[in-house]
Amino acid sequence: MRRIEALGRISEERQRLTRTFCSPAMRRANDLVAAWMREAGMTVREDAIGNVIGRCSVHGPQSKAHSPQSARPSPQAVARSAEKVLLMGSHLDTVRDAGRFDGALGVILAIACVEQLRRSKARLPFALDVVGFADEEGVRYQRAYLGSRVVAGTFDPADLKRKDADGVTIAEAIRRFGGQPTRLKLARLDRSQLLGYLEAHIEQGPILEQENLAVGVVPAIAGQARLRFRFNGQAGHAGTTPMHARRDALCAAAEFVLAVERCARKRAGLVATVGQIQAEPNASNVIPGTATLTLDVRHPSDPVRRRAIARICDAAQRLCAARKMNLAVEVIQATPSVPCSRRLTAVLKRAAGKHQARVIGLPSGAGHDAAVLAGITPVAMLFVRCKGGVSHHPAESVSVQDAEVALSVITDFLMLLANEYE
Repeated sequence: MRRIEALGRISEERQRLTRTFCSPAMRRANDLVAAWMREAGMTVREDAIGNVIGRCSVHGPQSKAHSPQSARPSPQAVARSAEKVLLMGSHLDTVRDAGRFDGALGVILAIACVEQLRRSKARLPFALDVVGFADEEGVRYQRAYLGSRVVAGTFDPADLKRKDADGVTIAEAIRRFGGQPTRLKLARLDRSQLLGYLEAHIEQGPILEQENLAVGVVPAIAGQARLRFRFNGQAGHAGTTPMHARRDALCAAAEFVLAVERCARKRAGLVATVGQIQAEPNASNVIPGTATLTLDVRHPSDPVRRRAIARICDAAQRLCAARKMNLAVEVIQATPSVPCSRRLTAVLKRAAGKHQARVIGLPSGAGHDAAVLAGITPVAMLFVRCKGGVSHHPAESVSVQDAEVALSVITDFLMLLANEYE
């Protein structure tokens, strides 16, 4: 928890926590996390995009003292396991004015787990890599999962030309950070060597608190789409243009926001959010000629999500036709829903069952690096209770007791998986 506090003090803004991709704050965060990894006995590297990765050296046959089955693996199992790696971790970037636990908790719990394994002299028949991903939130470039996309081999090279608000491209930001934008393909992990990926994360919702449970297991991650809508009307003088003659883009955008809300409320499990609005020319005495909005739509079922987006787009077109203006729609990002591995999830439930009388499944409405890594390896996720279900806010809070339960569950997960793998 002291490490959570220390990492939470690293920010690019005063008085609030903001840590974005390839920023000086991210450099300080990476260096601090790398130091903790080394203290835990890991060898540390940084890949071409800036993901910080610690390799755990407790690899090898389990001792009988730590194997519930008291069985040593065969020479064939040892040879086979030498090629396998289990990934653990989460992301180190944040949203603007963030809380301390989102992302960071998963990385620091993984490091603490390695420390615990070394203290107990446990041995695993596979290697462990702890990863702190460089970008999951997509704040700086409006393109999420940059870090895990590189690891999964799904990074789009065209994104290297994307610019931030200051005109700095992703390629330029990576170079300034010390990465290698021309070598991103080489950072892709070999799926044949991967055993799976485990991510611990705060729930970002109220269910665990309502159920009085410290942790829950995630069966699936909802699909997500981010779009940008641009309403093109006509700017004009605020004092001389009659109301009936106006083509006010911001008024159209306001109607659109309410249409989005109505659409989302009609379907259980569907959430839709307009999070950003920009009106131009953004002057107090000028009718807005253009209005640009972002739309975020999520649902565990991809067909349901796609149908909702189609209805929202139709509503936007009707609004524009009625107001005699044009509409431009851009899909920024689309991530399909992802089921977690049944096998790894079953093992995780068994581990959680050692510490809770009940273990519930909690589908994730938020996106995670696990959703990207599912393209190359089985994934499992553990949710940790957060106070009030608050996330993406400075009030994020996880108790010491719940963090301890999560650490115990992760450690037991590894031991159970080790015995099953042998």
